[in-house]
Amino acid sequence: MVMRDGDALDARPGGAPPRAAPEHHGAYHTTAFFLTLYASALTAWTVYGIVQGDGSLWDFVEGLFNPGASPASQLVGPYEWAFAAAFFATAGLAAAHRRPARSAALFSGFFLLAVSLREAVGLCDAAYRYQYATDPLGGWALATRVLGLVVAVAVLTTMLPAAEHRRRRTDATPPAPRPVLPARDRCLSRICGVLFLVMGLIRLAWTVRDLTTPGMDTARYLRGAVDGSVLGTLNLAASAEFTTLGSVLGFLLLGGLAIRARRDLRGALLVFASIELYLTVRTAVWLTVTDFFNQSFETQEGALSAATTAYGLAAMTSVVVLVMGVGRGGEAVGSGEDEA
Repeated sequence: MVMRDGDALDARPGGAPPRAAPEHHGAYHTTAFFLTLYASALTAWTVYGIVQGDGSLWDFVEGLFNPGASPASQLVGPYEWAFAAAFFATAGLAAAHRRPARSAALFSGFFLLAVSLREAVGLCDAAYRYQYATDPLGGWALATRVLGLVVAVAVLTTMLPAAEHRRRRTDATPPAPRPVLPARDRCLSRICGVLFLVMGLIRLAWTVRDLTTPGMDTARYLRGAVDGSVLGTLNLAASAEFTTLGSVLGFLLLGGLAIRARRDLRGALLVFASIELYLTVRTAVWLTVTDFFNQSFETQEGALSAATTAYGLAAMTSVVVLVMGVGRGGEAVGSGEDEA
């Protein structure tokens, strides 16, 4: 297999995925720095929660996969733990100039931007601002939110222009062709896209069902997804409303882009699938220890819930495996299509 590694030709059989062009290395280094910085901040909050909590370190480790194991609530939750690991991994890929780091970083940047905008909406509420001013950890929490916004802007502004077809050139240098995935990789991308779209539609159906349940305050639920002040606490953990609707949007958007197979989405697909796989495994462990699976088929709703969990495990595992295989079949060839 012949693959291009930056501007050097890599002729090793089964060579590693191609690296970014040298002129984009600065953007990749900047992204690695900022993602590491924010991941370190989330790690610091996690460590602080362990030290200040009533549980032991082992309780926290067990609680990573069993929601009922940790007796004390954490300042950050499983979503933040998963994204911290994803940020560290993406930073490592970016430092190594791996091209999949670009889509992973862009996905991370848009996620952080959404979190920051939600918090900005919440800060429009005077009572919420007062909590920041009076809470002992309010200043640190606000600093973390501001850092998230800075990281989001830095990552997006540095990585959006770092597409491989946008290389600097002189008058004597012909324009670089815009890369397109090989046929095998396009097929794998479309399979991942279908799995994502199905998962997104399933989760959307469950969300609509919950919102139409009698007694459900739909307006408050939807507001809670975009307004950080609705919960009335300074907890850095993402709210259920934000994570649920955000995951639906992520599945549908990434699934649609993956089906088109015109862009290299390996990094974004791998990050999101890995996070969702971790959260689904955590849910499956909780359902197992509470004996839910043994009783799930007694009702139609329970059977559908068990089937959804099973599909989530199978689909996200499949996406992770398939994405790891994308890009192994050869270098992208020139085309008129754009790259993410």
